[in-house]
Amino acid sequence: MVDLNDISLFVHVVRSGSFAGAGRRLGMPPNTISRRLQTLEAALGARLLQRSTRQLNMTAAGREFFERCAPGLEDIEQASSSLCESNGEPSGSLRVAAPVDFFDNFSIEWMHEFMQRYPKLQLEFVLNDGRADLIAEGIDLAFRGGVLPDSSLVARKLVDSHRGLVASARYIERFGMPQTLGELIGHRCLAASQAPHHTTWKLEGPHGLESVRVTPQMCINTAQGQLRAARAGLGIALLPTMLASEDLRSGALVQILPDYQRDAMGLYAVYAHRRQLPAGVSALIEFYIDKLERGIADKGEEACRRHLDNDGQVAADSAGRGGEFGLVSVAP
Repeated sequence: MVDLNDISLFVHVVRSGSFAGAGRRLGMPPNTISRRLQTLEAALGARLLQRSTRQLNMTAAGREFFERCAPGLEDIEQASSSLCESNGEPSGSLRVAAPVDFFDNFSIEWMHEFMQRYPKLQLEFVLNDGRADLIAEGIDLAFRGGVLPDSSLVARKLVDSHRGLVASARYIERFGMPQTLGELIGHRCLAASQAPHHTTWKLEGPHGLESVRVTPQMCINTAQGQLRAARAGLGIALLPTMLASEDLRSGALVQILPDYQRDAMGLYAVYAHRRQLPAGVSALIEFYIDKLERGIADKGEEACRRHLDNDGQVAADSAGRGGEFGLVSVAP
């Protein structure tokens, strides 16, 4: 007879990608999970997983079984969570996907405040620069940026964002301040790669959309890397102004051609369609919306705007990008 608890273990193993990952999440020894899955396979008369020293892969039968069982298990977990939450505050575990440098852009201190507010929640952040399969990987919530493809997922916009040109004061002293977009051709610029879509900068200016083809002095495929290079005086970068705002406030960076900016892209909270969104997911989304709208982030855009206005410059807007998720990627 099939044990429903073993089915739950199987779903957790698939979502975690390993016995060890499932064991950490469930608080069980990996060898115990492996043994119970062998019992499940024997009861079903079918192999569900192909085991190797490096990875686990579902068999065709395993994939079909997972696709049939996972939604039902999710409904049970959600019903249990909702019942508990109806009697008190949000509780349980949340698995959140975000870019690798997510906490370079949004203070980790925010999480201290969030966990104090909701002590019965346990958070697991899965940081990578790929697009996670929310269903297969058991992701409750993903933070993504840019233009999102059409899908069955729900995407709630948290903030609009723009990018602008920045450089260090040291660079400007040495090479001068560009006065027109065309002058960027003669300057040292920073980009994600030498590919045309990274070296053709399209910006909205006083005369509408304009573009310029730059020749990068250095290529770095993360916005954090470009930020550090710009701060070090290595060139001009096209970066999210939210990311660069602290350096703009301190004077480590200055805004170049403030009348030009990149179009808005946005940061989104993405989650699977559900009849009722778990209270913990709603709480985390609302928490980030509150932080972003109030502008109290260390790299908050409003502080940057006030600083630039006081200097008599054009106000800067927050920024993001398309392609991979997060406010920190670098496609122009």
